[in-house]
Amino acid sequence: MTKLPAGPGRATAPGRVNLLRWAADRGPASRQTVRGPAGAAKMVPVTGVYLEAGKKRVFACAVDWPGWCRSGRGEEQALAALATAASRYAVLAALASIPFDPVAEVDCIEIAETVTGSSATDFGALDVAPAVDAEPVTARQAERLAVLVQTAWDYFEETAAASEPVLRTGPRGGGRDRDQIIEHVHETEVLHARMLGLKERPFPARDTAALARVRAGILAGVRAGAVSGAPDDLGRSRRPARFVARRTAWHAIDHAWEIQDKQP
Repeated sequence: MTKLPAGPGRATAPGRVNLLRWAADRGPASRQTVRGPAGAAKMVPVTGVYLEAGKKRVFACAVDWPGWCRSGRGEEQALAALATAASRYAVLAALASIPFDPVAEVDCIEIAETVTGSSATDFGALDVAPAVDAEPVTARQAERLAVLVQTAWDYFEETAAASEPVLRTGPRGGGRDRDQIIEHVHETEVLHARMLGLKERPFPARDTAALARVRAGILAGVRAGAVSGAPDDLGRSRRPARFVARRTAWHAIDHAWEIQDKQP
């Protein structure tokens, strides 16, 4: 048993047990019986998480919560960052009208799978789909994924619109300002569309019609489960629809939080 450290968004109550169990068939909707210090049995939600492990960076991603992904220099740091970000992710879930308890979701985290990352992983981007993403998705599950992706986009756009144009720089004076981040997020949607096999091309900055078209195509692909089969069978550039939903939402949320954290 490995206990996650306490931090923002991470509350610990008497008798609550934090577990990191290695399993391959659990998810947020599952439950597991655990016993507290007094020996009383209780049911707790189990959150399935997979790790994308590069040589220099590791991502921890909630399998069924698109966008709830954080990274660290190692597995423990990535898992701690994921737990810490639960309260921030709860804001997004609330906007999507999907119940999400940030305390319960990190109470019992199970590692569903570990995949070997790539150079993109070490650069700081999700890149390798886990095998669990090849599992069939029902129409209801696909709609839930699409709603969370759309909410992530809306959250980013609203955050950017409310931001000052000039943001605080990093410790070495680097970093992008608001408009550069906006352009980067919009440009990257073409990559996400291509991961679904859509033949989209880069479009000029501020071309809202092109952005809307590309995003509509992504949502259609996610709803249809456009890419099926094991990740290894899809080719170099393709990814399962579940992975595309996760990466797209993560990218928008990550940069929304960046803008929030760099306010002057």
